Amino acid sequence: MRAVQFTEYGPPSVVHVAEVAAPHAGPGEIRIAVRASGVSAGETLLRSGRMGDVMPAAFPFRTGFDAAGVVDEVGDGVTGARIGDEVFGMAAMTTRGTNADHAVLVAWAPKPAAWSWEEAGGAAGSVETSTRVLDRLAVGAGHTLLVQGAAGSVGTVAVQMAVARGARVIGTASEHNHGFLRSLGAEPTTYGAGLIERVAALAPDGVDAVFDCAGGALPDLIAIAGDRARVVTIADFDAASHGVHMSHGAPADEARATLGASADPAAVHGLETAVRLAGEGRLRVPVAAAFPLTEAAAAHELSETRHARGKIVLVH
Repeated sequence: MRAVQFTEYGPPSVVHVAEVAAPHAGPGEIRIAVRASGVSAGETLLRSGRMGDVMPAAFPFRTGFDAAGVVDEVGDGVTGARIGDEVFGMAAMTTRGTNADHAVLVAWAPKPAAWSWEEAGGAAGSVETSTRVLDRLAVGAGHTLLVQGAAGSVGTVAVQMAVARGARVIGTASEHNHGFLRSLGAEPTTYGAGLIERVAALAPDGVDAVFDCAGGALPDLIAIAGDRARVVTIADFDAASHGVHMSHGAPADEARATLGASADPAAVHGLETAVRLAGEGRLRVPVAAAFPLTEAAAAHELSETRHARGKIVLVH
């Protein structure tokens, strides 16, 4: 089968499609014929070599963490899926490999009828990450949440999931994305110098929590929150030096979701929440661009600009 991989660090051009052996579903897993899969911003950083010291890649590195498709193989012990089901979900963090013709998933949910394959293919990672961080921050009804980097792949989903919890959401983005953020339920403002004052003008009583999806502004975000414990980042690798928690997903259920070792349990329960919200018309997955699988290098190039509005996906 075809699979996207890279065998050395470098620019997007090192990403290529190779012929590899198809994987098979193990106990508690399913395999899907992939219709669409997500491009991970974290993997573009890894591919560039900028994370080589803290997270070295084992070559060849197979890319892709989330995907959607049709179940064509069911592992032992699986009761929640049958061959022919349309699903979306995520692979094990240790194996990844969803940017391929077939992928093994360790966590999944039924594909919402309201979502296209492109939306479903890029949904699981953003949904799990958003749920994990919102749970850690205990965001709920009546709270005010600041989402830094609200127009990106995770930010767009986090805004909607926080609004669905009854929170008021302020989101930062470039001015040309402000109308887009309003359509998701957020009150927009720009990032950069003066952020503390702009947020104070919108929320004079302060904010209850800050979800950082962009990185690079932790001192301001801490000042806005009033307590570094009320800030969680998924994007700032200097978090520890600021006393801020950087969230990575780890298994919530080792038998079903071996997503790798990290500080926070993977919030795979968020997938079912996403199905419900999508059915109610309260959650969509904005797709910034969809590329054929063979153009994965171009997808990585777009991801590196950090200006994509929503999720970048590969279609199969």
